[in-house]
Amino acid sequence: MGKKLKIIIENCPRNHECPAVKVCPVGALTQKDFEAPEIDYEKCIRCGKCSNFCPKKALVLHEEESK
Repeated sequence: MGKKLKIIIENCPRNHECPAVKVCPVGALTQKDFEAPEIDYEKCIRCGKCSNFCPKKALVLHEEESK
């Protein structure tokens, strides 16, 4: 299978602008107020830049499970 970006909500402090949103080269991450970012899977190219950048490791690029 492929990789898929996932947000680990427990790791996201949700008290500031998410720095990883600005790192995404295709604009797949958006954030409303200081909530956890949302992923637009239609735009996400699974490059891993946001997950590598996230200081709290709240964004994780992991292998999708086969169904």
